[in-house]
Amino acid sequence: MSPLKLVVVSAGLSVPSSTRLLADRLAEATGRRQAAGEAGEPLEDASAPVDVQVVELRELAVDIAHNLITGFPAPALRGAVEAVSRADGLIAVTPIFGASYSGLFKSFIDVLDRDALVAKPVLVAATGGTARHSLALEYALRPLFAHLRATVVPTAVFAAPEDWGSAGDARTTGLAARIGRAAAELAGLMAGRPSATAADDEVVPFAQQLAALRTVPR
Repeated sequence: MSPLKLVVVSAGLSVPSSTRLLADRLAEATGRRQAAGEAGEPLEDASAPVDVQVVELRELAVDIAHNLITGFPAPALRGAVEAVSRADGLIAVTPIFGASYSGLFKSFIDVLDRDALVAKPVLVAATGGTARHSLALEYALRPLFAHLRATVVPTAVFAAPEDWGSAGDARTTGLAARIGRAAAELAGLMAGRPSATAADDEVVPFAQQLAALRTVPR
């Protein structure tokens, strides 16, 4: 059985990056849930392994800028765009700057084909300097992917600096619970959706639909 393709887009700028750390934890949890299924029961396609590919936007920043100006992607950027388009599921993680997603993150989204994310399961996540920015997931990222007609999982994951502590208190264990819940939702959608390479349904021209309505007896 062909592996399910999971692409992780990380817009972190530093090395190491909390954005990349969150992306890796989400990808790992999704792979585990795909293998285990909901509540430990195997999913219908649970035997299919998950092939994870990480796209680090920091490494593509210059190529993205050139593409926006010229309209021609460099090979590395073309490969990233094709990976996202062919993925069975997407994890998109951005740092929050100015109460919204980063400019680099939005610029990469802008170079994607307008139909690249249609019906694709997407898990949105973000990191920020304060938990007050967590609402950016709901008023910025979720509407962005809804506009692109992606299927956004119900649980979005935000990680503030205090979420990375090791004290094991209610705050730090809460991040692990959110990651697990979001990963389970994404794994379920990936297992149940049609293959990313499946042909689109045939589109019936509007004139033909209108003609059919005219023949219906009144």
